[in-house]
Amino acid sequence: MSAKQEFIELYQNLIKREGAEKLLAHLMSPASDFFTAPASTRYHGAYEGGLVEHSLNVYECLKDYLARERVAELYGIEASEESIAIVALLHDICKMNFYKPSLRNVKDENGVWQKVPTYEIDDKLPYGHGEKSVYIISGFMRLTREEAFAIRYHMGFSGSEEPRNVGSAFEMFPLAFALSTADMEATYFLEGKN
Repeated sequence: MSAKQEFIELYQNLIKREGAEKLLAHLMSPASDFFTAPASTRYHGAYEGGLVEHSLNVYECLKDYLARERVAELYGIEASEESIAIVALLHDICKMNFYKPSLRNVKDENGVWQKVPTYEIDDKLPYGHGEKSVYIISGFMRLTREEAFAIRYHMGFSGSEEPRNVGSAFEMFPLAFALSTADMEATYFLEGKN
């Protein structure tokens, strides 16, 4: 099964709220490159389809993290299957229509400059990162407050957010911490630098 098929199957099986079908239709439409977009310009998932693969990896990492006995019993972090799917599968929807193919110069093994394919940012909706994902999703379906904060702060302390706000969001909305942990695990341990 392709990453696109896996994403669609998970989405349709787990996300049932009003507007979800319209959002999925938009992701699958010619107006969206969600299923072919990279996840970054040069690092994790910097290839065609990297964004959907990253979204699936974050979903699996979040499921694993929340399944830990300690997380449920000691930390008290709980989330519905639908919330887990929403925040993990859609946390980086802001990267849809965000990159464009480009070329960059790189020296080959003989020290000769070669043009190699890459991606560059072409942001037509400069609205931040996590907040942009919340904005896009909210145009189709309502998010719970915890889902919105989880998506907004999924970059954790590695983003450009005010550290005090990140810490407060993690304390008030534990799903935000869990999603940030899953995102970092997927990025640095499953995907790494290409």
